[in-house]
Amino acid sequence: MKKAVIISAPSGSGKTSIVKYLLENKSDLEFSISCTTRKKRKKEIHKKDYYFVSVNDFKNKIQNKDFVEWEEVYENVFYGTLKDEIKRIWKLNKIIIFDIDVKGGINIKKYLKEKALAIFIKCPSIEENKKRLQLRGTESENEIEMRVKKIKEENKKEKEFDLSVINKEFEKACSETLEKIQIFQNE
Repeated sequence: MKKAVIISAPSGSGKTSIVKYLLENKSDLEFSISCTTRKKRKKEIHKKDYYFVSVNDFKNKIQNKDFVEWEEVYENVFYGTLKDEIKRIWKLNKIIIFDIDVKGGINIKKYLKEKALAIFIKCPSIEENKKRLQLRGTESENEIEMRVKKIKEENKKEKEFDLSVINKEFEKACSETLEKIQIFQNE
C-alpha cells in the first residue's frame, strides 16, 4: 500500500531537524519537496529543500490545480504540495515524508486519509518555541512575534493529528517519531 508520513509543527518546534534525522535513518522514506514563494535561506537548495518560485508562478499553479493543498501562510508567502510530487515518490515505491505547516498537514491528511500518518511535533512551551526562533537568527524580532502568535493558534490544532511528539530532548523525539512510523508502516 502507498503510504505517507506528515510531520507538522509550529515554527521553531524542530520538525525540519526531525525530518532530516528520519531521512538519514530510514532509507524507504522520500522527502516531498514543497513549493514556496518565501526567500531561500542560506543553506537551502532549489529542487532539494523547496521549489522556490515567484508569487506569479505560484498563482498560476493554483489556477492550473497543480496542488494537493496550498496556503498563504503570510502575505505573499505561499507554500504548497504539488500533485506531481506525490506521484513521483510513489513511483519510486517509497513512503512520502512531508515537512509541512500545521494547516497544510491537516489538509494532506484529509486528502490521503488512511494512507497517511499525521504527526504533530511540539515544543514543551511557547517560551521555548520563541527562544528557538531567536537562536535560529533567520527572522526579525517583529517576525518572531508574528510567529509566536501563530504558534498559539496552531497548538490548538494538535488534536486533529493522529499523534503528537514533544520535542524536549531532540534524540528522544527523533527515536519516538521513528518508532511510530515503523508501527504505521507495518499495519
